[in-house]
Amino acid sequence: MSTRMLLDTATPPDRAFLIQVTPAGRDRDYALLLAAELEHLAQGAGLQVVGSRLFSHRRVIPATFLGSGLVNELAEEVQATQSAVVVFNSPLSAVQQRNLEVKLNAKVVDRTGLILEIFAARARTREGRLQVELASMLYQQSRLVRSWTHLERQRGGVGMRGGPGETQIEVDRRLLRERVHQLKKQLTQVEQTRALQRQARREVPLFTVALVGYTNAGKSTLFNHLSGAHVEAVDRLFATLDPTLRQVILPGGGRIILGDTVGFIRDLPHQLVAAFRATLEEVLEADLLLHIVDLADPEWADQEAAVMEVLRELFQERGGVVEKRMLTLFNKIDQVDAPGLLERLRARPDTHLLSALTGEGIPELLQILETQANHSAPCFHLQLPVYEGALLARLIREGCVLQKTEEGETIHLVVTLPVAVAGRLRRELELFRAPAK
Repeated sequence: MSTRMLLDTATPPDRAFLIQVTPAGRDRDYALLLAAELEHLAQGAGLQVVGSRLFSHRRVIPATFLGSGLVNELAEEVQATQSAVVVFNSPLSAVQQRNLEVKLNAKVVDRTGLILEIFAARARTREGRLQVELASMLYQQSRLVRSWTHLERQRGGVGMRGGPGETQIEVDRRLLRERVHQLKKQLTQVEQTRALQRQARREVPLFTVALVGYTNAGKSTLFNHLSGAHVEAVDRLFATLDPTLRQVILPGGGRIILGDTVGFIRDLPHQLVAAFRATLEEVLEADLLLHIVDLADPEWADQEAAVMEVLRELFQERGGVVEKRMLTLFNKIDQVDAPGLLERLRARPDTHLLSALTGEGIPELLQILETQANHSAPCFHLQLPVYEGALLARLIREGCVLQKTEEGETIHLVVTLPVAVAGRLRRELELFRAPAK
């Protein structure tokens, strides 16, 4: 039931021919940008791109997606380039995929199948592998049709009414349903574990920030710069699949939790959104979202809109649109030469310009994060006797000290504290609260 993985480093890469099909009347430049993204995806799957075609069509042919004349032209080019794989940047039905494989004499993969294979190759943790397998199973469920010869066989019946029993396709469907049920059950356990971990973090709650953005926008590079972590940061689509959380020390000594998440992509297959819900819970639970936009990409505006659409889908699945504080970070400003663009973007509200690679704009971003974190926590004005050193150390360790002055035997302190910490120190905070001026 599963297809052979395209990304196999042990063997030479398969030769691939790419097909970009756009509706008639659409802008050709836009189609070329989509074709370039498809080529990047194919290379990310370990394919050697040896040819490509850009088609425009007025209607989809149910049997082969493209008309017979175009399919014959394509078959000649696939044969001439000795391509083993043909990749369509459009969703194909199971019937279309099978018919095209017969006519082209090559493996045919659509965009969703290609992304799934990249995800399968990149997942590292048990959770990531479970999520990818579930997405693959959901994808395959829609593709079990009477198009493969082995699905025409029947097995002997054992029911009271006799009869031919289950056909092979019914067996495959049942096995798929059972496996999907098992995977969902295991991922439910993962979600419960994540919920417990979040609950533990709430016991000493820190301001949480999640990085979101289009794939390859520079999230992992920024994550490493802010947290000092060593998450793989390369020029490659979907380099990060498994969520990573790290603590970040702010300029004033306060701490926040920063999360790196899977990159989004335009028209993200719904199977992936469903399967990666456990991972994306980190996005839904964050206090602040940092939306990273790659200004070096000519399609940055469309990519920004695509990410916002995925976020809306995630939040709506919770029963409605969830208001979430968001700061848009325009990344890779060191690669921008469009006149006036940076000035126009600086004028937008809730935005910040930076380069995660060179570090430009990072100190200012940390100051913004510190301000956001301080605004989310209650603030206390305290007067501590100098002998309350243990309490002072705890306040510094678990809170964020905004102001500290000494006057004789008294320490004047302005500090923000997480709600849970303030609750545990309620008696001390009341005892040493500074009188109102």
